Amino acid sequence: MENLAYQDPPRVERIEGRTVLMSPRPRVSHNRVVFNLGRLLGNYLLGKTCVPFADGTDVFLDEENRYIPDAMIVCDRSKIKPDGVHGAPDLVVEVLSPSTMKNDRGAKMRHYAAAGVKEYWLITPLGKTVEVYYLENGRLELHETYACYTDEELAEMEPDDRAAAPQDIPVSLYEDFYISLRDLFWDVDAFQ
Repeated sequence: MENLAYQDPPRVERIEGRTVLMSPRPRVSHNRVVFNLGRLLGNYLLGKTCVPFADGTDVFLDEENRYIPDAMIVCDRSKIKPDGVHGAPDLVVEVLSPSTMKNDRGAKMRHYAAAGVKEYWLITPLGKTVEVYYLENGRLELHETYACYTDEELAEMEPDDRAAAPQDIPVSLYEDFYISLRDLFWDVDAFQ
């Protein structure tokens, strides 16, 4: 018999006033991506004004919408309270899973845009892709889709195709901040 005292309470979000149970246990590939991204954000932002967060911090957008993104960056430190972030982060990252994909691409994206999130990433761990959206005219619009390629795949590409397949994602908050796709997806396949 399991000891219920040692179980974590279920994680929930509020989406349009509804309480939504989050996936109880993410897959290892999801965890690896979130861990890698948190490390990369933390390393770059160490000593800077903006604050990185990785999985587990609530974002209170309004009374009807409270989310727990996989990662985020908050540059206005006054939004950070003991119980979470109150207001729009500057960058929000969601790692897609079959059970959350609809909300991540739908209601959550709309609410993040309405709240003023400047940049929104959707990551597919096994496909090793990252969709980057920028806030434009009150909507999060797809700016670029990045895909991680092996050295062999890059070598087989025509020069124009290789040039059109950047392997570093610029983070719009800083001119010199790039996330390497190889670092982001490091060790994701190791446990499949």
